[in-house]
Amino acid sequence: MTVWYEGPLAAFDTETTGVDPERDRIVSAALVVQEAPGAEVRAVRWLVDPGVPVPEGAAAVHGLTGEHLREHGRRPADAVGEIVRALAERASEGLPLVVMNAPFDLTLLDRESRRHHGTSLTDAVASPALCVLDPRVLDKHLDRYRKGRRTLAALCEHYGVELAEAHDAAADASAALEVVREVGRRHARRLSSMSPAELHTLQSVWHAAQARGLQAWFARNGSDEAVDPAWPLRTEAPAAV
Repeated sequence: MTVWYEGPLAAFDTETTGVDPERDRIVSAALVVQEAPGAEVRAVRWLVDPGVPVPEGAAAVHGLTGEHLREHGRRPADAVGEIVRALAERASEGLPLVVMNAPFDLTLLDRESRRHHGTSLTDAVASPALCVLDPRVLDKHLDRYRKGRRTLAALCEHYGVELAEAHDAAADASAALEVVREVGRRHARRLSSMSPAELHTLQSVWHAAQARGLQAWFARNGSDEAVDPAWPLRTEAPAAV
């Protein structure tokens, strides 16, 4: 029987106008699918005109200027609707969805769906629900005492995964997918007997524990920054703007 990390996986990633998932917008997104390790990766890409200015700092990261997006991007309502439907279709096929730092990308998509369609992501992808694998949460739990950062670039370096075009949504999604496969292989003794659904449930517990630890570290260092323990997306939903 094929273990989950050697089987079919999907992965999702976004590029955005900023780092606040409550208020920032999607400028590009990609959903990739790989049937087996080494197989061709199929990618669907979306380029989105967010309808708001793209800060220079964000454009410098992903290379997508407001001018370029106005000329070539899709209407956000159309693109967001297609993205949500594509995720729902992959969920209906039983594909686990790899999302690096899921509470950012999935919260952002949820807020975009509410903004443009008045529907939450969890309502739109309800049955079956998304089964998410987050390489950041998995790595932090399974190798918790390792020093260093847990960004996608850092994880790719640690697990020997090529990241050829950082901050391209399809490239980042593909790299995150490969990292999850490598996490599974390196920690096969602990993970091979678990199903993706079981791991989804466990990751919500692990992420909450990780959030509490980070919150305590902030408190010890005099910071009042709040860390949301919810995973795979934030539960608070202020009025979309």
